[in-house]
Amino acid sequence: MEPIYVTGHRNPDTDSIVSAMAYAALRNALGDREFIPARLGHISDETKLVLDRFGFEPPVRIQTMRTQVCDLDYDTPPALSGAVTVNRAWTALQSNKAKSIPAIPVTNENGELFGMLSPSEIASYDMRTLSDARVDQIPVFNLLSVLDGKIINESGYLVDTISGEVSIALPQQNENLLFKGPDAIVIVGEQLEMARRAIEQQVSCLIVCQAELPEELRKLETKTCVIATPFDAYKAARMVYYAIEVARVCRTDDLEAFHLTDFLDDVKEVVLKSRHRSYPILDENDKVVGTLSRYHLIKPRRKRVVLVDHNEVSQSVPGLDQADIVEIIDHHRLADIQTGGPIYFRNEPVGSTATIISEMYQERGLMPPAKLAGLIAAAIVADTVMFKSPTATQRDRRMADRMARIANISLSELGKEIFSASISDDKPAETLLFTDFKDFHIADHDFGVSQITCIDSGRMMQRKDEFLRVMQKTMEERGYTLLILMLTDVLLEGSQLLYLGDEDIITQAFGVQLKDHTCFLPGVVSRKKQVIPSLTALWG
Repeated sequence: MEPIYVTGHRNPDTDSIVSAMAYAALRNALGDREFIPARLGHISDETKLVLDRFGFEPPVRIQTMRTQVCDLDYDTPPALSGAVTVNRAWTALQSNKAKSIPAIPVTNENGELFGMLSPSEIASYDMRTLSDARVDQIPVFNLLSVLDGKIINESGYLVDTISGEVSIALPQQNENLLFKGPDAIVIVGEQLEMARRAIEQQVSCLIVCQAELPEELRKLETKTCVIATPFDAYKAARMVYYAIEVARVCRTDDLEAFHLTDFLDDVKEVVLKSRHRSYPILDENDKVVGTLSRYHLIKPRRKRVVLVDHNEVSQSVPGLDQADIVEIIDHHRLADIQTGGPIYFRNEPVGSTATIISEMYQERGLMPPAKLAGLIAAAIVADTVMFKSPTATQRDRRMADRMARIANISLSELGKEIFSASISDDKPAETLLFTDFKDFHIADHDFGVSQITCIDSGRMMQRKDEFLRVMQKTMEERGYTLLILMLTDVLLEGSQLLYLGDEDIITQAFGVQLKDHTCFLPGVVSRKKQVIPSLTALWG
């Protein structure tokens, strides 16, 4: 069963990370299917503190939802070792598993791709044997295998390989032998005299078909390898050619291979420019795991994802348009995400997505484990700024209290712990700027808003010039109309604003006096409910 990823937004905050983890845990506990929590970026110091506090590891990080080779229902035929016989390879091609597959991979001794084999390569080789009766360096083991034979001369030399021109000895050849000397592989039936003459000629190999070789011939001192087979002479002659290694027959030039992680868009470009009917697929260790044909590209499996704490394309995982969104759980404004069909969408005016998910636990009669409950409580406290944010509701407070009781913790102590998490002075300004950063597009305006929640905004303001330099670079690279950094002070219950862009925008939106690209907004602690709505109203 394919997993469903649960992910928050880019540059995830604590609420985004915890909501993904809590919802995945809820659905897995209900036995729905395999839900995997994921993140789209690095975790902040605050989130790391919370995860460590309750003994959790960060969710797996995903880079994209673009369709990859691993999302295709590709074929998994047997990968042949290059050392197997052509006969064995033909049997594999005719098996039910491979019958409809254009070609199957051939590997080296390390399991890595060596070539590709299709019926056409075997047919071409078969036709060549009609004009060239010679075979070279056939392993004796292979020959015994295809002939269902055994070595019967007791005094023969032990050899590893056999070479020579293949001929069937007939009675009329008594005077004009078609074979002479050691460079021959001779096939006989009941013509014992011909068998004797072959041994006297010291041919490379004598194959005796459906006949008993007299003891005197078996004991002759000879360099000839004598093999008995139950096959008739004609079949034995054909099987000799099928005893060579398939590595000598398969196609090894102009190979096109794909890895499981390759993107489908890139694969299509290669396939359209080539004429191969089948392409090998490799894993991360370059081991062959399957084959890909053109028809596999028609209807790939799309990755499935649940979005939490956002519903905006610019904040979501890259390649979202190639995935199936199955659910959205959020507490932000409605944005621009579209789906191919109806989905479960839950968007409620509360201060934290974790509040909604804790209510879903309650609705389904399931109590989260104590450590997870503590994690949920921490997410609610962090996202509501200890319930001082204008987004905070009684529902947030009620669910945080309930989770705190399950976890046996104090919300006030937890809040102090979270907001006392130091923002290291030695961290680059760029790292701090993008810890909780979101892109927005409103009325033809592209802009970004970053938020750093702390208990000492004055200390952060000492790095004002450093922040502004990084912000200027970001504006130029991304073509923003406006860039805002909110230094939200929990103790002052307001935000120090650093901005770049048209001053009139800030003045009109927030009604404040500006000085050197900064101003203080008392009571403003929420990006989504105070800053973004003000800009939206201004730009219409």
